[in-house]
Amino acid sequence: MRVQSTVVSRPVRVIGVPSDLGQGRRGVDMGPSAIRYAGLAEKLRELGHDVEDLGNIDVPQPESRAQGDQKLKYLSQVRAVCEQLRVLVRDVLRDGQMPMVLGGDHSLSIGSVAGAAEACGPLGCIWFDAHGDMNTDQTTPSGNIHGMPLAASLGYGHVDLVGLGGFSPKLRPDRVVLVGARSIDPDERTLIRESGMHVFTMADVDELGMSAVMHKAIDIASDSTAGIHLSVDLDGLDPMYAPGVGTPVNGGFTYREGHLAMELLAQAGCVRSVDFVEVNPILDSENRTGRMAVELAASLLGLRVM
Repeated sequence: MRVQSTVVSRPVRVIGVPSDLGQGRRGVDMGPSAIRYAGLAEKLRELGHDVEDLGNIDVPQPESRAQGDQKLKYLSQVRAVCEQLRVLVRDVLRDGQMPMVLGGDHSLSIGSVAGAAEACGPLGCIWFDAHGDMNTDQTTPSGNIHGMPLAASLGYGHVDLVGLGGFSPKLRPDRVVLVGARSIDPDERTLIRESGMHVFTMADVDELGMSAVMHKAIDIASDSTAGIHLSVDLDGLDPMYAPGVGTPVNGGFTYREGHLAMELLAQAGCVRSVDFVEVNPILDSENRTGRMAVELAASLLGLRVM
């Protein structure tokens, strides 16, 4: 049984982004509802946090729009969604609150990172993901923009994505840490190496242990920055624990490794904004992945065994 320790109350503002424009499998548009239904607000309030749900960003349905460029599917729509999110995340942070963004596909992080960087200034980033998310329109094998948000945040890719908010890059590569990678496209691998960002693959997690990896990641992302933007793709976890994701990859984080990572981030106290993305209830079993997102959010905001 997990019980809470003393938690410093934080004003948390929940933002839903019911978008599957950036991904090739339908269903992640229902992710925000699945996470809410799993009791997110109630769990965080039990911990003593001031929680307000700001509702959902307005997102067009793919059926009503043309895909456009097959290397940048739904580009104009994705950009419009991310622009709405950028402004909302920026304003929430400027009001001294913590934005918690619920997805929806990972393309939304182009907007959340942009808003956080605009509000906070120099920002570190920890990116939990089985994938690199470092494709561009020149390298993508699918044309799905959910494979491009980290590249866009670092200044690589199409101007409509890179230039969101009128500035680029949003992140310094030497303050970005990808954790849990185990499925990287060949051209992504080249760009990752050239960029200078930091990567801890699952092999690194196996060899070093999650505790050592997280201490290193936190040190890197918090060094000379105004805080950390945390982006959690639920496919970072092994499908055994999070089956409801669009692009599952075997060999991910265990239940305890996921919670330990969040607990260490909570202990460090440096996370300014967070995304939980790629929850797909259509592919889930009894909302296990939605519940997992809620449990990780609770650990990030102070839930402990003792």
